[in-house]
Amino acid sequence: MTDAKDATDGKDAQDAKDAKTEAAPEALAAGKKPAGAAGAAGATGAAGAPADSAGAWDDGLIARRAAGKGATEGLDALDGLAELPGASPGDSEAHTPIGGAYGGPLRVRLDALGELVGLSRTRVEGAVLAEAGRVLDEAAARQRLSSRHTVVAIAGATGSGKSTLFNALAEVPISETGLRRPTTSAPIACTWSDGAAGLLDRLAIPGRLRRRPLAGGDGDEELHGLVLVDLPDHDSAVVRHRDQVDRVLALVDAVIWVVDPEKYADAALHERYLRPLAGHAEITFVVLNQIDRLPGDAADQVLDDLRRLLDEDGMALGEHGEPGATVLAVSALTGQGVGELRDLLGRFVQERGAAALRLTADVDAAAVKLRSAYVAEGRAGLGERSREQFTDRLAWAVGAVAAGQTAEREWHRNAGRACGTPWLRLWRWYEKTRTPGGGGTPAAPAVVEDELTARQRVEQAVRTVVEEASAGLPEPWAHSVREAAVRGAEGLPEELDELAVTAGPPPGRPPRPAWWPVAVLAQASMTLLQIFGALWLVGQIIGVLEPGLLPPVLVMLAGIVGGPFVEWACGAAARGPARRYGQDAERRLREAAAGCGRAKVLDPISAELMRYREVREQYVTVSRAGG
Repeated sequence: MTDAKDATDGKDAQDAKDAKTEAAPEALAAGKKPAGAAGAAGATGAAGAPADSAGAWDDGLIARRAAGKGATEGLDALDGLAELPGASPGDSEAHTPIGGAYGGPLRVRLDALGELVGLSRTRVEGAVLAEAGRVLDEAAARQRLSSRHTVVAIAGATGSGKSTLFNALAEVPISETGLRRPTTSAPIACTWSDGAAGLLDRLAIPGRLRRRPLAGGDGDEELHGLVLVDLPDHDSAVVRHRDQVDRVLALVDAVIWVVDPEKYADAALHERYLRPLAGHAEITFVVLNQIDRLPGDAADQVLDDLRRLLDEDGMALGEHGEPGATVLAVSALTGQGVGELRDLLGRFVQERGAAALRLTADVDAAAVKLRSAYVAEGRAGLGERSREQFTDRLAWAVGAVAAGQTAEREWHRNAGRACGTPWLRLWRWYEKTRTPGGGGTPAAPAVVEDELTARQRVEQAVRTVVEEASAGLPEPWAHSVREAAVRGAEGLPEELDELAVTAGPPPGRPPRPAWWPVAVLAQASMTLLQIFGALWLVGQIIGVLEPGLLPPVLVMLAGIVGGPFVEWACGAAARGPARRYGQDAERRLREAAAGCGRAKVLDPISAELMRYREVREQYVTVSRAGG
């Protein structure tokens, strides 16, 4: 087997072929998709969502998918692919989609995540959605590639013996080992079967660093489908090496963490990798290497302490048949425990579920990061009480109550004019003419102050309903509710001013009921009785008529008493109609103000709250463990 150094020497035809193979990862690094390679999914947009031309999200007000397109059309478009454009016939099996489409709970959660991103792109910052967009991209990219292969990375610290373990699993020296550090400067891959070219292109591993376990053979049957990748040291002093580790770990299906008795408790390993990846326990192997250096039962003690540290990291341990990380002790140098690790890897690879498990864990992690943007502290919404109070405030600001009271008084006044005694009306007219400025118009400053107060009341009503509607909402959605209300409230005071004129009481005198003519006739009769009695009495005094004081006095008294009585009776009878007339005027103005406020403020707020409820439902689906 030719090692990495020998593969770079010479200028023969094999080197030319390797250089051609290396073009694929270089194109990937430059943002291009090489022919015959699956590559990544569409570029992630500003919000972190997939930006495939065939499956782009509609970025309108309600960012729904167009009719006939699912939330994960970028994934559906891959169904039935046998090979990618430009792939050779021999590589067609390498690009078989994973079951045509992700199935079961994972598919439901990916659909919900795509819908969540689409509905949130105009509301939530792109940085918040970036991780969700990356997961959708990786789901689409992994689906394009072989479902018969499982990519497992071997990672570890300097001197942990990961390259030695890599060679022990391959049963042939592939990766350089030795005292020189760092020994591994670039990822090296070993494949146990054909068809993994697309996966290795995705990892940007050049052809000269791709190996087979045995020359001319496929290696062990139980490891068919395994793609093993030896990574540089995660604690390397070379920044480029650490960057390569982080890049590859984000793309592989599973990872084997190799620790040694000296660095198994290293804070850099636990805080930077194991703790953040605790949710990926089912695709994680933690191998305590170099146990041949530990005397007696020290290996068991170190292994127990390692399990304790993993438990503190939040990483579930797959013990007693439970799902979780696999922890075991080996000696790559002597071969102790290597066979058990090979058996575990064989069963793990043959199950062919690592890619789905990895994506499920990625969706879980994305859901945790999105929680603050979608989970409200309390019950969010706009209740009926808040709506009614908002209507009351607008009605008060537009003067609906005052308009109703004014209409009621006007109806009473009109009734008094029609049914009152002529003498009382004459006296009121006289008093009015004697009062300076009587009947004058209000001063202009008072009107300006009233308008200012009304505008302030409208603004206060909008602020109050916004505070109640956004209470407890996550900040992106609370901000969205506030913006919708502010946009809608523009011009609201002016429209309410127009409504106060058009929807208020009609100009002129209020309508008269049918009994008013009878009341007017009765009042006129009482007045005529007074005049007739007075003339009768005058006639007796001057001697024109026969003397008789009692009859004319009774006639005059009947007119004098009857007039106020008719006026009082008419006032009592007018009290109910006047109240109803004022209430109708108030109701019309209140309904007009409520309709205006609902259209300009409440409906936009309700639309934002409905959108939040929709994305909240999608988030519940995304965050639901196991679907």
